[in-house]
Amino acid sequence: MGRPPSAAAGIPLVTEDGAPVVVRRSARRRRTVAAFWEDGNAVVAIPASFTTSQEREWVGRMLSKLKKQGERQAGAGRRRPATDQALASHAAHLSRTYLGGRAVPTSVRWVGNQNSRWGSATPADGTIRLSNKLQPMPQWVIDYVLVHELAHLLVAGHNADFWRLVEAYPETQRAKAFLEGVAFATSRGLPTSTDSNGHEEAAGDDC
Repeated sequence: MGRPPSAAAGIPLVTEDGAPVVVRRSARRRRTVAAFWEDGNAVVAIPASFTTSQEREWVGRMLSKLKKQGERQAGAGRRRPATDQALASHAAHLSRTYLGGRAVPTSVRWVGNQNSRWGSATPADGTIRLSNKLQPMPQWVIDYVLVHELAHLLVAGHNADFWRLVEAYPETQRAKAFLEGVAFATSRGLPTSTDSNGHEEAAGDDC
């Protein structure tokens, strides 16, 4: 990530996925810097005494740290998009993050009638459906299936171009292994553990 411009320059700051960045200067802060999410904004709190150069440096560093924290939280099973509206919003975020915003579904929804695949997409009308069997699984697994189906809106088949798109998502191989294990265990009537921390006893790319 390159250094962002200074907020003092009058140029709006945004994160890599387009979220607004708010820089707060505080006279009570002497040397400490903090970053956190608030009402959809990435907030970076810095000492009021920081120069423009220090602000630019620390905003870049803290946004990078905030991004890594978000990735770790995703791996630990952060809040899941339970409703279709939340799922569609999250899919848009994943499209911006990993596919350059090129995949724009007309609808994304949970369904209970997909017994042989984790997700499906219809490029002709831009719809995506995810099996509700994914809901208890770790968020990074759900995100993989979403990215997979979003990529199908751009490339219908499972060719090299398709997998180049999907593998922009860093947890692709891990999520595929997880789902393969779940499919294997389920097909043999074995118990599986798919808790939110991603500790699978057994975990097909049936998408």
